[in-house]
Amino acid sequence: MSVNNRVFIQELIAKFANSFDVKDWDGLQSCFTESIYTDYSDLRDTPPQTITVSEYVRQRRESLDHLKLHHLVGNYEIDFPDSNSATCRASMIVWRKSETEEFTSHCVYMFQLTKQNENWRISGITQKVLWNDGTSSIHKGAK
Repeated sequence: MSVNNRVFIQELIAKFANSFDVKDWDGLQSCFTESIYTDYSDLRDTPPQTITVSEYVRQRRESLDHLKLHHLVGNYEIDFPDSNSATCRASMIVWRKSETEEFTSHCVYMFQLTKQNENWRISGITQKVLWNDGTSSIHKGAK
């Protein structure tokens, strides 16, 4: 697969991460296919699910809008099973800060990506938490 596809996927995942930090909820929504598979069971006591992108963004906005955030992503490993699908494993540190407390997650994400009209979009996210630091109660739903 071309270098252009790899760069586009890295930029898409960076946009995903940065959208949280600047509270660009429309920008976040533009990163996805119409529905997405999510597995955040390592962070929350919720089973994996497939939901609409608008529901995904609504849930994230509701649980994170009151916090200061910083997502740092890297160590991209991208594979292309075929010309219209890809997977990307990436490491991420997610800092969350309220006025008085902090909660940080050190994670590995597995993104599933689909090519639609020559553009890559995220169609699935699985988050594996390596460890957390701080007060999880500042992030709604975190265990």
